[in-house]
Amino acid sequence: MADILITDDERDIRELISDILKDEGYSTRLAANSQECMAAINAEPPALMILDIWLKDSQMDGIDILKTVKRDNPDIPVVIISGHGNIEIAVAAIKQGAYDFIEKPFNIDQLLVVISRAMETSRLRRENSDLRRKDVSTAEMIGGCSAFKGLKSQLDKVTKSNGRVMLTGAPGSGKEVAARYIHAHSNRAGGRFVTVSCATVEPERMEELLFGRESAGRGVEPGLLEQAHGGVIYFDEVADMPVGTQSKILRVLVDQQFQRAGGADKVRVDLRVISSTTRNLEAEIAAGRFRQELYHRLNVVPIAVPSLEERREDIPELARHFIAQFHKAQGMPNRELSDEAAAMLQTMPWPGNVRQLRNVVERVLILGDGSGPILARELPTAGSPGEGDSKVLLTGALATLPLREARELFEREYLLTQINRFGGNISRTANFVGMERSALHRKLKSLGVGTTSKGGTRVAFVEDDEAEDVAVAAAD
Repeated sequence: MADILITDDERDIRELISDILKDEGYSTRLAANSQECMAAINAEPPALMILDIWLKDSQMDGIDILKTVKRDNPDIPVVIISGHGNIEIAVAAIKQGAYDFIEKPFNIDQLLVVISRAMETSRLRRENSDLRRKDVSTAEMIGGCSAFKGLKSQLDKVTKSNGRVMLTGAPGSGKEVAARYIHAHSNRAGGRFVTVSCATVEPERMEELLFGRESAGRGVEPGLLEQAHGGVIYFDEVADMPVGTQSKILRVLVDQQFQRAGGADKVRVDLRVISSTTRNLEAEIAAGRFRQELYHRLNVVPIAVPSLEERREDIPELARHFIAQFHKAQGMPNRELSDEAAAMLQTMPWPGNVRQLRNVVERVLILGDGSGPILARELPTAGSPGEGDSKVLLTGALATLPLREARELFEREYLLTQINRFGGNISRTANFVGMERSALHRKLKSLGVGTTSKGGTRVAFVEDDEAEDVAVAAAD
């Protein structure tokens, strides 16, 4: 069974408790003073502690030991025993994090009940923590296009180190999923993944949230940094962190320790830091809104997360993943995705990226026609409110053009859409549109359509437009 550390300056008492616990199947270690107690904890943290408050020949009393244990090993339950018990001491011990307080001489049955309950509480907390970690480890990376493969290759490399990572990309592109993937496949996967939503926390509450606080009335309240000890802390939208907090976080990164609000003791932490932003941090630095030193500390390994625009090939696979996810988690219909619906999803604009795609899938499953395949007509049209403007120019403007120009404009937009849908793969595009590859090349050349590499994938563009952009840039 579990290991219990018994600390008491009276040899008879600690040995008596040890003998009783051994009879119950527990293994024990004994300490006569604070020095022996701390040495035992540092050698191997116990599953539970039985701690006397008054310790002769000790550098620390029981309350001091309790504070230290709860600071550095908050998961260890501590049962306080004392022959000089009073309500004030009991209250002080409980406020500092003790599981229970027992006055000497104690009843053996009472002690065993308290130990059993403390161990059970500790076990339940560990299981709850394990369940949270399991949820983190299911952060799946879904895709197969070249842009996605490039991203996953970079993520796999950084999982092998503790280097700080800065994830950049458009809102909804999956930066937190990437951060969770790093955590779940690293040597810190057993630790917690703690998210700090810098954009949603009120500036005046940020430091208390991060560093925690100590007060006479409420004792120790650990902050997010302390909760992430041994794991990963993820600063989401780090550009929104208050400037005053930035300097303190910089100090934490350098020293790996800090003080709680209202506290005097230094709290040591072992953290890996992952950050994300949708902004240009160099521009934020120039504007005086972000500290350059902090930027260099956080931006050790910069990784760009591609937008859904750069991952159109992955859209059907992502949509099917979300359908299965909603079916498993919420019991929604496990519907197939028709080829027509998949094609339409690939041609729609996605300013909200993967998050928007997930919302669209959820909406279709809630409002859809039934349990059969999802059809194209069930999807929101490109002109629906909130879905952005259509990139296919099938509008009244075509009516003002002669047939030849209107047809050429339609063909150009249609082929641009199909090439981007297939990740710049001309062979697959030709097969879908029903043209020979050589004929498609000739058609693209006549329409002024070319392809280029962007974010690790091929994208189509109108060559005249790109030449114009280059000329404008050169003029600037």
